[in-house]
Amino acid sequence: MKRLFLASSIDCVASAIAKHIGQVSKLKTVFISTAAEVETGDKQWLKDDRQGLVKAGFDLFDYTLTGKNLQQLETDLAQVDVIHVNGGNSFYLLLQARISGFDRFVKTAVNQGKIYLGSSAGSIVASPDISIAKTIEAKAYEAELKTFEAFNLVDFIVLPHWGNKYFKDLYLNHRLDTAYKKGNKIILLNDDQYVAVKDDWYQIVDVSKSSRL
Repeated sequence: MKRLFLASSIDCVASAIAKHIGQVSKLKTVFISTAAEVETGDKQWLKDDRQGLVKAGFDLFDYTLTGKNLQQLETDLAQVDVIHVNGGNSFYLLLQARISGFDRFVKTAVNQGKIYLGSSAGSIVASPDISIAKTIEAKAYEAELKTFEAFNLVDFIVLPHWGNKYFKDLYLNHRLDTAYKKGNKIILLNDDQYVAVKDDWYQIVDVSKSSRL
């Protein structure tokens, strides 16, 4: 059975996801932080995401795709039950996933029953193609990527942080202009929501106190 939990900000929803999965302390979980490697600042959001998962009971170890190959991935992640891909730069993440072979590895792993967790960029790359998430941040990697085909674990694309003031300019002046066209299957997630996927079924779950979906 294919199972995914795609979040906007994993620290906000980790406890709810843990309850959904059950007994997460017994599941070996890899925390892939590759997308954050090209981000600047103190990256407090990365620390918060990791701590949110730990607080929810996940048994984590840290990992990067950068510098790895497919054989290393198959060895290093052979005993993993849960694959968490965290946020940052979606295009750098996609590039490193292709170079390492993670794009192929993760599809096989999920089809074999390993659980996929995504936060922000980690949720975006689960889609068939991330072209509609393209902004100026893609320019540095566009030549190497050539295409924006992603992991194709789901048939929709998550656009995270909807309603977050920090991302308002990104959406209103960049992302919506790219995304607004027929044929795009988009889920806009705020930071208190996640998408639970089971095979071809999925549901948006809202963990905020004010509403339940």
